[in-house]
Amino acid sequence: MTQLSRRNFLTATGAAGLLGLTGTMASLAPNAFAANTSGYKALVCVYLDGGMDQADTILPCDETSYNALKDLRSGLYGTYNVGNGQSSRDLENINLLTPTNSADFGSRKFGLPQELSPITDMFNAGNAAIIGNVGPLIEPTTRQSFETPGNKLPKRLFSHNDQRSTWMSQGTEGTMYGWGGKFADILAEADATQNKQFSTISTDGNNVFLAGESIRQFSAPVGGASNYNYLTRKWYLSSGSQSDKAREILKEHFASLGQSTSNLYMQDLMGYNKLSVDNLDAFLPAIEKAAPIQTVFPNTKLAKQLRTVAETISIQSELNVHRQVFYVRLGGFDTHDSQARKLPELHTELAQAISTFYAALSEIGMFDNVTLFTASDFGRTLIDNGDGTDHGWGGHQFVVGGAVNGNRIYGTLPDYDLEATYYTKKRGRLIPSVSVDQYAATLGAWFGLSPAELQTIFPNLGNFDNNNLGFV
Repeated sequence: MTQLSRRNFLTATGAAGLLGLTGTMASLAPNAFAANTSGYKALVCVYLDGGMDQADTILPCDETSYNALKDLRSGLYGTYNVGNGQSSRDLENINLLTPTNSADFGSRKFGLPQELSPITDMFNAGNAAIIGNVGPLIEPTTRQSFETPGNKLPKRLFSHNDQRSTWMSQGTEGTMYGWGGKFADILAEADATQNKQFSTISTDGNNVFLAGESIRQFSAPVGGASNYNYLTRKWYLSSGSQSDKAREILKEHFASLGQSTSNLYMQDLMGYNKLSVDNLDAFLPAIEKAAPIQTVFPNTKLAKQLRTVAETISIQSELNVHRQVFYVRLGGFDTHDSQARKLPELHTELAQAISTFYAALSEIGMFDNVTLFTASDFGRTLIDNGDGTDHGWGGHQFVVGGAVNGNRIYGTLPDYDLEATYYTKKRGRLIPSVSVDQYAATLGAWFGLSPAELQTIFPNLGNFDNNNLGFV
């Protein structure tokens, strides 16, 4: 059980506020000013909530590997109707990837399902990369060390809440600060001219990934400028002669104006409420006068979130912010059953939203300035359960953007030999070969953080040989 402290209270209440919140002051390590904050850069985390199946995303395209996976997943492949010539999992219907480092994998070939065709195109064009077998690690781990008592392993493996938190904050549920927020802490401190209020932005409410010590995330409602401020909607409080006065009173209430208390918790909450309203007042004029983005986004949850991100990036100069970290979320990846129906739909939504997002970034001249990356609770078991898969460990991730060293596969894509040491003995859970720390530190280096700063954020980074994977 997590103790309730004043700091925990601030983290829980201050990040989102009542209308979508942000920023206070705190001290940082002396080496924070080593960060490079020149130009504009943004990181966009697309969180695939539930645990995306790595073996049903990066598919084998050589016959030997394809048959090995099909034999292991006979139940799942049966639900895909593999063999009828029309299945998206039939070998001839998989979209082939052409990585420049294909020689690293010998005779093995890889592809993506048809539903991910836009990402296939971006990968083969050099604007996307695959990072294979990523997951939480404290130190390099094999089957032997996994099974040996006393070796250092992440806590509460295979638990949704805890592994989601571990991915985002290096600790199980209840951890206070995430590495996205820590990135923003250091970079905002290094750049005194930056508006801290809009350094970290979520389209899915408060989350630990964006929680920093000095930075409070801004929660951006999705769906256009009119959704940012319901106090302006005439239908909400009518349009009678007293309605404008009623709206003003409600705004003062949300800002906690004219209220006082001796309770420290309430003082902090009231302060954050006022900051929330102030931030909204600063954000609304900028977003409302922005030139409309002409790119047409799909009418899906993820696409709407990424449109909000693109619109916010388009006004970064008006907001006076040079580094931003965004968080968006797509749920539904906990595919214990009906995977052949659910996962293709999710893949379609993911790929269409990402490709449209980058079309919008090209439109506003930000294609090279924004790096998007995926994250997920964990991968799935290699052995199916009939019509789905269960909680695993390592998984494969996408990194997309003009700055990405794309058309390349980084990390490892293990074959389908369950006796190999890169799988657990039970259920074929993939043991990660790339730590989340390595993955995140590579993104952080591109974002402008120094090696010393990254080592401070990721104290386990020194346990691994390669601290920069080179994919961006």
